[in-house]
Amino acid sequence: MNVSRFLVRRLLLVVPLLVFITFFTFMLTRLGGGDAAALISGPNSTAAELDMIRAELGLDEPLLTQFWIYISSAVQGDLGVSWVNKRPVLTDLIERLPITLELLFWGVGLGALIGIPVGLRAARDHNQRFDQVVRFFSLLGFSIPTYFLGLVMILVFFYFLGWSPPAMGRISLMITPPPAVTNSYLIDGLIAARWEVVQSAFSQLILPVIAMAIIAAAPIIKQTRAIAMDVLSSEYVRTSEASGLSRRVIQSIVARNSMTPIITFIGTELTALIGTASVLEFIFAWGGMGQYGLQAIIQGDFSAVQGYVLALALFSVIVFVVIDLVVVLIEPRADMSA
Repeated sequence: MNVSRFLVRRLLLVVPLLVFITFFTFMLTRLGGGDAAALISGPNSTAAELDMIRAELGLDEPLLTQFWIYISSAVQGDLGVSWVNKRPVLTDLIERLPITLELLFWGVGLGALIGIPVGLRAARDHNQRFDQVVRFFSLLGFSIPTYFLGLVMILVFFYFLGWSPPAMGRISLMITPPPAVTNSYLIDGLIAARWEVVQSAFSQLILPVIAMAIIAAAPIIKQTRAIAMDVLSSEYVRTSEASGLSRRVIQSIVARNSMTPIITFIGTELTALIGTASVLEFIFAWGGMGQYGLQAIIQGDFSAVQGYVLALALFSVIVFVVIDLVVVLIEPRADMSA
């Protein structure tokens, strides 16, 4: 198992992919019809002021020249400055990334903890009552729009029942945030031993994490059930049953042989749910990278949009590489030469 060769191969594929994604996003933002100089200067600007802004930002150069300037700066860690808040885009992304990851990993982790055992049992009880109920609820989870689910949860659990705090950020407005270490109020509150911060951050996490878990669990249940049913119909499982092995041993064999494709699917799901996290962040005023990207798109903040898309691409690449390594550790027979 040559891990270094595997990582080099992945890196050789990743670099041109990131360049292509950056180029595609750059051209879309430039050719999308918006005038960045007009957005920055406002409606009362003169032609001379617009020309001065375009020259300052390099927008008067040919598109390929602008892209070369951008990619040269991006390689050095400079993703430009947001035209809305006048802050470096890289700084904004670094500050907001842990906020999004907190919501994403808690939600997908909870969804996986529910979805994997439920999917395995649904496959075992194929076409029985439990399987039919699970298929109905997983289909329901697929069908509910993210924004509708978030708004209904706020309406029910905050407005009607009063069980949850208002959806106004990651911590109560009456509590001073702890010193920033990870930018996760829950973790930073634990580090600073400020238990009122921990309690408030945890209570604010509950609704968005449950919403994310519901959305994540539905495809995990469906895919786990399909994978486990395929394993159950395999020759070695039928041989195990014919050999008189106990049901518990056969279930263990099915779970172990289903785990590699399930983990691979969860990694794919993790990257796909970034868009879901963006919507939930907007609904719950979460302030993470997803909300930052949505606001940048709405406001026409080209530098922020480009940085956001590049960060998503890089995150997806890292997740896929980590999943490949985890799969190899679980299943040493997996081919690392691909």
